[in-house]
Amino acid sequence: MTHDSASPARHLRVAFFSDSFPERNGTGAYYHDLLGQLEPYVAALEMFQPLEKARHLRCSVPMPGDPSQRLITPDLFRIAKGCKALRPDLVVAVTPGPFGLLGLYHAKRHRAAFVTAFHTDFEQLARIYWRPLTRILVNGYLRNVNRILCRSSATVLVNNSKLRSDVEALGARDTEVMGTPLQRRFLEQAPVPPSQQVQRICFAGRLAAEKNVDRIIEAAADFPNIQFDIGGDGPERAKLEKAAAALQNVHFKGWLTREQLIELIDGASCLLLPSKLETFGSVALEAMARGRPALVSANAGIHDWPELKDGLIALPPGQSLSEAIQSCLQQAPEYWQRTAEAARRAAEQLNQATLAQWAGVLAKYAKPPRP
Repeated sequence: MTHDSASPARHLRVAFFSDSFPERNGTGAYYHDLLGQLEPYVAALEMFQPLEKARHLRCSVPMPGDPSQRLITPDLFRIAKGCKALRPDLVVAVTPGPFGLLGLYHAKRHRAAFVTAFHTDFEQLARIYWRPLTRILVNGYLRNVNRILCRSSATVLVNNSKLRSDVEALGARDTEVMGTPLQRRFLEQAPVPPSQQVQRICFAGRLAAEKNVDRIIEAAADFPNIQFDIGGDGPERAKLEKAAAALQNVHFKGWLTREQLIELIDGASCLLLPSKLETFGSVALEAMARGRPALVSANAGIHDWPELKDGLIALPPGQSLSEAIQSCLQQAPEYWQRTAEAARRAAEQLNQATLAQWAGVLAKYAKPPRP
């Protein structure tokens, strides 16, 4: 492996702790993509997270809105052995679950610097999905754990500026607004030119209430000549398939690998992300990397990055999705070509800037490397 000799973090050993499975949700995908590219910037790194089929589901609890995702008890022996071998200079806790708390423990045990990343407002998700008593208990746990992690951190990393006030209220001494990385194949694979006419539109993500996929189905009824491809799986899938049963132009693709996601995006003219809650919206950045504009709710964190504006179309709270799509249909073919080039260029630049930013933040907050 070749290391970046100019990286300020090139001598650091870094441990990441996450309760998310790799690529299972937005947080899992973020760190899977990040660590795949960050390795040359540091001396060593390792992710400590649940392993597929390695732990029983006893002593686990479901995540808000999706019982298929659970907080799982860590394998303490495996993690202690891995941390002893790594001897981290800095520990990053990614989630407020058992693994995140274990990261804080090992940071203290190894006298390493400690940083927390705050990617998802789980309290808002709990308000969407869970009944009052369960919500009170879960939010009480989340608030207390997040407070412990934030107060113990040299800095708290967020991926949109709106989260700053939340983590400051939890006791964060400092905050850093971080960019979002891409998986390299989105940039390395040659782009497919957009079609001259809009014939296909896609969505990709969890089929859950906060994603507002029902709005896509409602809009599809207004455009029978356009195919709407919906990639992903989740707790709302059966309900959504039933709602779309009478429409010939709505197709559910199920859970997608990254290769299948690229194929889905490449076959469409644009991507829809009309979520009511979207901390960033990584799939919109992935669409931009493939040269496709993304129509994204104005409240999504991705709009915080002005350099991405040429590849994004904001969906205001009061506008119907059908109106927004109709506006896109009125654009000339030259618009799609121009947007494709600008979107891909902006996504690539943000990816590279994010890697450099991570290296800088790790170096800034880490304790001096030990021999």
